[in-house]
Parts: sequence; structure tokens; C-alpha cells
Amino acid sequence: MVTQTRLACSIALFLAAVLSVSGQTAHTAPTSDGIISQMSEAQAANRVLFFPYTVTRDYKLFGGKTTGSPKSHVIADISVIPPAFKKYTIENATGSGLAERIVRKALDSEVAFAKDSRSTDITRENYNFSLIGENLQNGQRCYVVEIIPKRKSTNLLRGTLWVDAVTHLPRRVEGEPAKNPSWWLTDVRVVLVYDYVGPMWVQTSSTATAKVRIIGRSSMIWHDMSYQIGGLTQRFSLARPVVPVGEVDAEDQR
Repeated sequence: MVTQTRLACSIALFLAAVLSVSGQTAHTAPTSDGIISQMSEAQAANRVLFFPYTVTRDYKLFGGKTTGSPKSHVIADISVIPPAFKKYTIENATGSGLAERIVRKALDSEVAFAKDSRSTDITRENYNFSLIGENLQNGQRCYVVEIIPKRKSTNLLRGTLWVDAVTHLPRRVEGEPAKNPSWWLTDVRVVLVYDYVGPMWVQTSSTATAKVRIIGRSSMIWHDMSYQIGGLTQRFSLARPVVPVGEVDAEDQR
């Protein structure tokens, strides 16, 4: 009788342990809601670390593949004073005059969004989220989250978000506009890449490609070349290559 009682107690303890471990696993498993909440908190903490800065940005515009020489090349200096001031100057432009107008239009949009970015931020107000899984970006473990716009807008992307599993900050966004920006454009794809500059986590490069009616495929790639933060004379140089749209290194896949 004692043996049976001990056996029953052992089984009960084993089942309780299994249920406890299962409960802990379910509790700690990441969810899209938890990931987005952590990302929002991390971004709020990151904004506190922002200083006034000036960035030198390199724009390259291509017709067709992005592996050859660009058709046009534009260099811009962009000054930022947190939280809402941004201005730019075009320092140099080669190639077609149309390219400079395209860059100016893009920068004008940046200046406007700096004053109020709530309608374009990756938040629950603008998107629904669904956790896809995990993989590596530049050797860092990331949560991969599908982003689904809540409304049709040229300023929202339907696609994928990579969130750093350690810092909870966004590392990469890739997708297509929720609303086509122009009748002239089809198959529009956009990539946004983020990284640290000093203490600040900012967007450091972007790639946009589209099929332009009559002309064919065109691309615009920009990356930040260097930063001057506050009154410091030191400039932070960024030399990482931009990963083309849709291309993730095989070794970064899990």
C-alpha cells in the first residue's frame, strides 16, 4: 500500500513538474504583441539618447541592375535637431536633373515626417502584426514579424519586419507600399536598414526599386556615409554595404 501511495505521489509530482515547465515555456515564448510592445519601449528609450547631428548621405540612381555604375549620383547633408527639426542641402549632383528632383522630393517628405511621423510609424495604430519566426541579420538573432497595414497608404509598407531579439530595436523592414504611389510605377519594393550611430539607433540606408512604365526597372539606393554628432568634431563613418531588395545571406537564414 505504501509503495502504491509513493508511486501515485511520484506520478503526481512528475505531472505537476511537466505542467509547470509547459506553463513556463508558454509564458516565455515570444508573441507578436510582446515583441511589438518591447520594440515600442526600446524605441522610446532610444529617443532619449538622441543628440543634434548632421549626416552626409549618398544617393545613387540606377536604370536596371544596381551592380553597375549609377546613372546619377547625389550627395546631401542633412541636419537634425530632435525631436522634430530637419533640413537638408544638396552638396553635389551628377547625371540627370530628374535625379536631383527625385532626391529633393524624398528629402522634402523626410522633413515633413520629422514634424509628425505618427501616421507612418510601425505601431499598432498603423499595423497588424503576425510573428513568422526567427533568423539572423548581420549575425544578430532577430524576430521576423509580418506587418499588415490597417489602411491603404503610400507611406505604409506591407511586408516583413526584423526586430533584434536582444535590443528589441528594428533592424530591417522590407515590403511594398500598401497603396501604389503612382500610375507610372509597378512592382515597387522598399528596404529600410537600421544601425547604431554613436548612442543613437537610426535608419542608415534604404533601397527602393520599381518598374517604371515605358522606361523599365529603376532603383534608388542611399546610405549614410558619415555623421557629426552635436558639437563633436569626430565623424562616425558607416562603411557597411547595402543588401539589395529581397536578398538575405544564406548564412543568416535559420
